[in-house]
Amino acid sequence: MIHTGRLIELAAAVLILAAGVYFYRRRDKSDGYGSQGAVILFVVAAIMAIHALGGLDYHPSAAEAEYFRGRAQ
Repeated sequence: MIHTGRLIELAAAVLILAAGVYFYRRRDKSDGYGSQGAVILFVVAAIMAIHALGGLDYHPSAAEAEYFRGRAQ
């Protein structure tokens, strides 16, 4: 289940992605390289979306979980 904070973060990622598309599409056509700012926005949006969906959450391995349980006693 996605919590409210993660949902807000995901919505912000979508808005940043849309801004990147906007900046990329309005770039100068004579420039062969494209918009570097748009690419940066794409990267930031991707990282935010991955984080909002829980892709960067810490999940201890079985050995780590067992170690931490042993230390808690």
